[in-house]
Amino acid sequence: MAQNATVHKVHVQLADMDRHHYADYSHTLAQHPSETEERLMMRLLAFMLRADERLEFTRGLCADDEPDLWLKDYAGDIEIWIDVGLPSEKRIRKACNRARQVLVIAYGSEQAVTPWWEGVKGQLHRFDNLQLWRVPADQSRQLADLVQRGMHFQCTIEDGQVWVSDQEHSLMIEPQSLWPSA
Repeated sequence: MAQNATVHKVHVQLADMDRHHYADYSHTLAQHPSETEERLMMRLLAFMLRADERLEFTRGLCADDEPDLWLKDYAGDIEIWIDVGLPSEKRIRKACNRARQVLVIAYGSEQAVTPWWEGVKGQLHRFDNLQLWRVPADQSRQLADLVQRGMHFQCTIEDGQVWVSDQEHSLMIEPQSLWPSA
């Protein structure tokens, strides 16, 4: 018998001072049985970083031809394609060909991210619509520790720092730009 997804209700009060975007969002996130809590929270972080009324969580792990999140224009064209994890160069190329902007948020241990980065960075010069960020492993694990079935977060983004807090915890996440290089 197949295992069912775990459903999480999430409410985010967002104050993104870098983009002058202030809003409240409520989502129902399905955690695929093979998805870790860390990956679930990286998807939520990706939403917070690019929050918009039209930014949607997709079928994610269940669909190879969809990103983790996307924002489509009113004609159905993909404006923003967001993947979390360590996608292949082929997947990055596909995303860059299909969307106006692509954001990849890499996370995981140094032993996983470094070889992946070394393998893809030589191919990225072709993509002028790509941003690639890395979330340090300790920060992504701390965010994963906040997972509950019902979550209520306050998120403040300022000067590239993301402050996430619930009623008991507060943590700072500082995504690092890998591409384009600074």
